Amino acid sequence: IQMVFQDPYTSLNPRMTVGDIIGEPFEIHPEAAPKGDRRRAVQELLEVVGLSPEHLNRYPHQFSGGQRQRIGIARGLALRPEVIVADEPVSALDVSVQAQVVNLMERLQDEFGLAYVFIAHDLSVVRHIADRVAVMYLGRFAEMGTGPEIYDHPTHPYTQALLSAVPVPDPVARIRRTRILLPGDVPSPANPPSGCRFRTRCWKARDRCATETPVLAVPSGLAGPAAHASACHFAEERAEVRA
Repeated sequence: IQMVFQDPYTSLNPRMTVGDIIGEPFEIHPEAAPKGDRRRAVQELLEVVGLSPEHLNRYPHQFSGGQRQRIGIARGLALRPEVIVADEPVSALDVSVQAQVVNLMERLQDEFGLAYVFIAHDLSVVRHIADRVAVMYLGRFAEMGTGPEIYDHPTHPYTQALLSAVPVPDPVARIRRTRILLPGDVPSPANPPSGCRFRTRCWKARDRCATETPVLAVPSGLAGPAAHASACHFAEERAEVRA
């Protein structure tokens, strides 16, 4: 398992060349690449992520944000991991560069047989790249399912509120859709509400929500695509809000 960090500039040592940054895992795990083959291995990794092998001796400040994230991805691939944890890997990048990095990650997933744990706030990026989606609120899962289940049939009120805020290019669909505005602020994670953590902002909270913590489970009253795991006592009573 390896990690790709949110900010590619702060996650790269400014005093190290790109070759040293990508080759550092080989210093820690020499069995992954013999000493004489490390330079070639680093050059191959640079080519894999779309950078020139000639950039081996450059420093991070000499690259753009998208290029620096590619360097971070190449470092993550060095030891051929099975899983990569990508923590907001495109949030610090321009929109056009985001698409390039997401497409690169999709290609590498097929090429290297990778699984991603993709952490993001941008629901459009998550929808594009994720097979299964888990929505979290205050450190707990609110809802979990496949992409179509979550995006087309949200059952948890927090998920419904999130999807109602996603920009829609179609003006007709935008007018028809109901925007859900949540009252108050997010409670402190150090002192979360009792029972359901979302109840202080939920428009349909009841007494049970304050005393009983909902379990992430498939609601018995739902069927079809809506029948996926949801941590809500009254998931079957929620009206759907389509993204």
